[in-house]
Amino acid sequence: MKKRVLVTGGTGFLGRKLAARLQENGYLVTALGRNEEVGLLLSKRGIGFVQADITDKEAVRRACRDQEIVFHAAAFSSPWGKYKDMYAANVAGTAHVIAGCKSQGVHRLIHVSTPSIYFGFEDRLGIKESDPLPRRFANTYAQTKYLAELLVDKAFKEGLATVTIRPRALFGPGDNAILPRLIRANEEKFVPLIGGGRATVDLTYVENVVDALLLCIDSPSSTWGQAYNITNGEPVTMIEVLKEVFRRLGMPLRTRQISYRRAYAAAWVMELASKAVLNYKEPILTRYSVGVLAKSQTLDITRAKEKLGYKPRVSIAEGIEAFTKWWRMQHED
Repeated sequence: MKKRVLVTGGTGFLGRKLAARLQENGYLVTALGRNEEVGLLLSKRGIGFVQADITDKEAVRRACRDQEIVFHAAAFSSPWGKYKDMYAANVAGTAHVIAGCKSQGVHRLIHVSTPSIYFGFEDRLGIKESDPLPRRFANTYAQTKYLAELLVDKAFKEGLATVTIRPRALFGPGDNAILPRLIRANEEKFVPLIGGGRATVDLTYVENVVDALLLCIDSPSSTWGQAYNITNGEPVTMIEVLKEVFRRLGMPLRTRQISYRRAYAAAWVMELASKAVLNYKEPILTRYSVGVLAKSQTLDITRAKEKLGYKPRVSIAEGIEAFTKWWRMQHED
């Protein structure tokens, strides 16, 4: 008998990839999300679609009915935003999912968190899940996602089988965040190279994250109640990635060197302006984005390999090839 599975955030970048793969693997899939256009595309594939916001407690509860497994990928994922909005989506929304799982007898909750909780505006390499967190979170997103993790951990202690993953910097066909933002910056003016683009970072091809999530479905009870770092396991520098992306796109790469101190100060001013007169419109630069571009941060994925059996299947080079091929198709004249 086919297992029934719910994916929150099912119309997002990761969620729609996960929903499609689950269906291909024979699961009865329902996607919960806000984007009606994407939802209709999922429906045409035979995937159930519930148009709802994660902040709607009753809608989430109804969506959890008769589900055996819930993947919680919905979030307000942004380097900038009002605390109340992020809290409503990331913390209260997660509480709604947990409540739905408990009231509807869901067997397992698989939660998508973030390694942004590790970031403290300093170079850190090989971060393990058990390593100390910064005294202060780098932004509201990291803070609220950490609070969401605490709720999931509490639910596990109360009897709900849970597994949490922390995937780093997702990219691939369909991405509208990391690489597209850099491409647009290059087209409009230039890509700012803070610290020369020499920071060492982790990227993760989106289908590798889907692989990790699928491994969580039947992982043994010894894996429950824990978090797992997920990356491609091949640290790179931003300048290496940029050169490869633009080489494959056949575009000249325009960069400008900016010091970390100058970029951080400019971002601080932009943040103040956003709060004071722009109703929290996301600035071109935030202090968090400046820090991420300037500071090295890599994750240790040993726990995911040993406990979940995770193995990155698609390399960064293969992922960039797939992304740039997709991007060219989307922007053909």
